[in-house]
Amino acid sequence: MAGEGALLHLCLWALLALPGSNTVKVDTYVQMDYFQESFPSEKMSGEFLHMLNDEEVFHVNWGKRETVWKLPEFKNFTSYVAQGAVSTMNILKNNLEALMKRSNRTRAQNAPPTATVFLKNPMGLGDPNVLICFVDKFFPPVLNITWLKNGEEVSKGVTETDFFPSTEATFRKFSYLTFIPQHGDFYVCKVDHWGLTHSLTKLWDAKESSLIPETAENVLCALGLAMGMLGIITGTVLFFKARKMNGGNQHRGPL
Repeated sequence: MAGEGALLHLCLWALLALPGSNTVKVDTYVQMDYFQESFPSEKMSGEFLHMLNDEEVFHVNWGKRETVWKLPEFKNFTSYVAQGAVSTMNILKNNLEALMKRSNRTRAQNAPPTATVFLKNPMGLGDPNVLICFVDKFFPPVLNITWLKNGEEVSKGVTETDFFPSTEATFRKFSYLTFIPQHGDFYVCKVDHWGLTHSLTKLWDAKESSLIPETAENVLCALGLAMGMLGIITGTVLFFKARKMNGGNQHRGPL
């Protein structure tokens, strides 16, 4: 298995609300940049990313080397030139090369990922929806996510995020699949990573709604109403019968 050399740099800022507010709101702004090289393939990759309150603002990828905005409203009052991010990753690259020359290039310790699959919106059979596969706490940031529908690989309607920082110098990533839930269909998110001895799979299947269908509701309501009316009629008959019996006993004389 290939090894991995990587340098990761994280910066965190806490932005407080202005004085005069009754409550203090804390916003967090994160800058993450990393560069890595795989051995023995010597494949290089890296990323420069800014986040506000866990929402990506923009990122620059080592391969594409262009600024990709995820919160376009930020472009109304600021800008960022991709070359600045490339220069930062070049510094990490030079530092990594210097460290490798001074070390025995032992393979980085792999942290296996966890995965969770869930729906973006409440499910309705036949209604368009989005399946989300959330992969978390893995290192290094080299990951393959594959979607399967009824055992067959799906590529249409699939999108992914870049790598986001997670806890303990690990990473997280999201993969999205747009689809229409149909009864009997099942979907699998398959994750492959160097920290896994075999693929990690998470299953999601479309089931019938647990709500009672309208026709069944009508039947139950009608049945309940009928039982209620029957109870009222029975109670009325018994009431008048009891009164008649009591009246007859009062008019009887002594023997």
